[in-house]
Amino acid sequence: MVKSINFFNRISRLIIVVLLCHTLTFSLFAQNNQENFQSERADIYKNKYKVSNLYETITDNYGEKCPQVYGTRNMRVVLYGIIYRGGANNVYNKFNKRDNKNPLPDEGLENLLKEGFSTAIYLYKTNFSKAKKIIGPDSSGKTLTYIQNSLSNEKEVRQLLELVYENMFDSTSGPIYIHCWNGWHQSDYASALILMQFCGFNNEEALSYWEKCASGNLAKYNHIKNAILKFKPYPDLKINTQIKNSICPCLN
Repeated sequence: MVKSINFFNRISRLIIVVLLCHTLTFSLFAQNNQENFQSERADIYKNKYKVSNLYETITDNYGEKCPQVYGTRNMRVVLYGIIYRGGANNVYNKFNKRDNKNPLPDEGLENLLKEGFSTAIYLYKTNFSKAKKIIGPDSSGKTLTYIQNSLSNEKEVRQLLELVYENMFDSTSGPIYIHCWNGWHQSDYASALILMQFCGFNNEEALSYWEKCASGNLAKYNHIKNAILKFKPYPDLKINTQIKNSICPCLN
């Protein structure tokens, strides 16, 4: 009887060891596949827009330079294949000119969907109620979701960064376009937060980035400067070095 129990115990331990090894192997395989996916998506969008740093524009201040994303202004990369930032081309729009203080025009949303984007985020509330919230589906059945986030408190900041983090680990998603009106101050602020959270920028480096990309009288924006200097990255949303090296333009 004792021998039978000992034999059963040895078999049980062996099964547990095999299961643990299988789980570890599967976890490492999934992680490697994930990192490969992020690198591949980053390369696709590097080749699309041909920008090599955080400061080059994909569309200029008049919404020109890249017809594929017409409807945007001052569009720049923040994280390759994950986050792009800019403004909405309303005041210079050749097809449907309107006041600058508006969300993206319909053709901007439609063009982003054609380019594979899955989300756009309007960083103000003005006139958002009039905008389309779901664009598509396209011929492959994909849609673009248009949401609003003013980053007016810590909860909204956290929501933005969680959305970016989740997008990185979702192979079915496309990039996110975050925007204000001109592509200067508020989209710049959102991008500074993202670079601190995911690319290792310290507060002073993030502020310097904000000042280089912003325009006009920056003295009016002390509240944004202070928010950048006070921000602390969330430990549970950090990414590893390999992913960081794939998606952060500042590290390429």
